[in-house]
Amino acid sequence: MRILLVEDSRVIRRENQAALLKAGYEVVCAEDGEIALQMAQELTPDLILLDMILPKINGPEVLQQLKKNPATSEIPVVVVSSLSEKNRDKLIQVGAEEYLEKNELMPSRGVNLLPERLEPIIRNIHDRKEASKRNTVDDSSEEFVEIGDLDEFEEFKETE
Repeated sequence: MRILLVEDSRVIRRENQAALLKAGYEVVCAEDGEIALQMAQELTPDLILLDMILPKINGPEVLQQLKKNPATSEIPVVVVSSLSEKNRDKLIQVGAEEYLEKNELMPSRGVNLLPERLEPIIRNIHDRKEASKRNTVDDSSEEFVEIGDLDEFEEFKETE
């Protein structure tokens, strides 16, 4: 799974990147909102971890642009921020998958819980995608049945 990590703090970015790499994820990083939008468009990662306070284009604007762009609108975005959780509902309403507070992810020096906290979120995203695929397959088989019914019409039958 390829993750785009968007974080302007070099220290936090390196810690999170190291923890995610150790957990087996492929990680690409962006240090500002402008680069994040470019990388999301070019690389189409499986997941974006987005800080809210960013240079050039702030996190809420990045989230809004990602969700408006058809090329990136389906990429799940998890907000990882030091802002209080009171923003959680609003961010989820505008398209974030989940909201994680930085201080809960790194409770002490050398401890990074980001991969552990992402596991259930990624599992939920995966389950939703699988359910969507099954629905698509179910829908297409219904269309097939409807097309199969066309042989009832005389003009579609071969003449003997």
